[in-house]
Amino acid sequence: MEVRVGVADLLKMGTKLIGHKIVQYRLASKQTKVISTRDGQVRGLRRRTLYDEEFYYAFEGIPFAQPPVGELRFRAPQPPRPWVGVRDCTYPRSKPIQKHFVLSIVEGNEDCLYLNVYSKQLKSDKPLPVIVWIYGGGFQFGGAGRDFYSPDYFMKQDVVLVMFNYRVGAMGFLSLTDRDLDVPGNAGLKDQVMALRWVSQNIAQFNGDPQNVTLMGESAGAASVNAMMTTEQTRGLFHKAIMQSGSMFCEWANEPRGRWAYRLACLLGYSGTENEKEVFRFLQKAPASEIAAQGIHLISKEEQREYVLFPFTPVVEPYITRDCVLPRSHREMVPAAWGNDLPLIVGGNSFEGLFSYQSTLYDEEHMLSAFEALIPSEIREKRSPAQLKDLLRQFKVDNFEDATRGRMEFNECLQILSIKHFWHGIHRTILARQQYASTTPTFLYRFDVDSPHHNHFRQVMCGRHVRGVSHADDVSYFFYNILSTKLEKSTLEYQTIERMVGMWVAFARNDNPNCPQIAPASWDALDDTGPHMCLNIGKQLEFMELPESKQNRFWDKLYEKHDLY
Repeated sequence: MEVRVGVADLLKMGTKLIGHKIVQYRLASKQTKVISTRDGQVRGLRRRTLYDEEFYYAFEGIPFAQPPVGELRFRAPQPPRPWVGVRDCTYPRSKPIQKHFVLSIVEGNEDCLYLNVYSKQLKSDKPLPVIVWIYGGGFQFGGAGRDFYSPDYFMKQDVVLVMFNYRVGAMGFLSLTDRDLDVPGNAGLKDQVMALRWVSQNIAQFNGDPQNVTLMGESAGAASVNAMMTTEQTRGLFHKAIMQSGSMFCEWANEPRGRWAYRLACLLGYSGTENEKEVFRFLQKAPASEIAAQGIHLISKEEQREYVLFPFTPVVEPYITRDCVLPRSHREMVPAAWGNDLPLIVGGNSFEGLFSYQSTLYDEEHMLSAFEALIPSEIREKRSPAQLKDLLRQFKVDNFEDATRGRMEFNECLQILSIKHFWHGIHRTILARQQYASTTPTFLYRFDVDSPHHNHFRQVMCGRHVRGVSHADDVSYFFYNILSTKLEKSTLEYQTIERMVGMWVAFARNDNPNCPQIAPASWDALDDTGPHMCLNIGKQLEFMELPESKQNRFWDKLYEKHDLY
């Protein structure tokens, strides 16, 4: 996926990155603190928050696994080696190696398995609730750095926040079927498992409660949370979950295999056969920067037109190993998943489909008339041409006033993609919760704050002239980032930050997101049989039936009931 933005936006992003680092340096205090972990001592730094200049402690760049290089490239992470002396953890380490989704430059490092711990207090009467953040980025981009995920907003609260790197792209999700190679896939998910084990074993040293850990993620991070709730590898390592704009039921979280390893090798100059041992040997020796630079370009134009979004994503592992995360499909694992016993917040943004603004714009003539490609691939593969024709006819009747027309309006297409890429996967998660997790609460939300200047993902992806609450716009209300500015406390944007962080921390603390910041509004959990009621978070807070429910019911018709969840 190539993102095109204006020169002015790129210049602003570069300037803001430099400015952000300067601001963070000025906020830093010279006071340090040394903490003992299982693997050795770490030195952190006392910092001040952006608002109110409250103190907190930052420990950045703590290794939670061995560097995944050499023989460990593409493979499951290994426990970190203990060290002697005090390790300097006063600054974040490099993000995983990747191609920047806006600037199109290769950045990061193969040696990337480090985490950051931010603690409001290192001593208190009771240990603090812990929130662990998993970043999004389609399993292709992202990192646990302060450029996008500065902890200032959370550090106004009595909480411990943890964020970690996991490998992305081919480095994290290359999958081969040959048992001898020991690369079944999902190394990036196995990184997440390793990080959660580190939290369980060490977070008490940072005044965090290892018996009260909330796992929180957005987009691919939300799908990752969903995967962590189903795999037995994580049983008991966390106690609550928050899924923002993503689910393992979303198509993009389970892309078809697509012979990605062989295609990547060929793109890098390999001229041999599809023998996996030969392909693997080639990729083991290939420069990491070249793998990162080319991996995202594997998707052909024809595949893009079929809405294949990413080449390397989670897979059902072809054979079982000690580290196996996904031995079966997500839908098969959900009925008996241990995570069914966990309280959950789940939801999305009101115009998620703006995520596809650029890909639709640059192939507009085709994409606005490609009705058949809107039908999920898992449905198309199981239907005969005649059945597919009937499904498509019903789809048009359900979604358009004039079911005979041959072209969609631009925004109309993006609204449908909101359902296809995000909301129907979220909906299927809710159906599964109602079926298999009826005794534990599920809280549904819809983020609808359409700020002209603080919805940063939309600004970069779509430009300043476009309005609506895009995919990933909510992230700027949880974390200070390189495009953020310091807000007046009287603004809607600041009030929304207070609300969002207040609700999420209340949920982490009490299993319930209701808190003083949203009073007198009240947010109730879903019931088993009624309409899907959500907290709509806009200028006002309103508890209402999810506006996307009607479209979700249309999309349900595409599936046999036993295939929905």
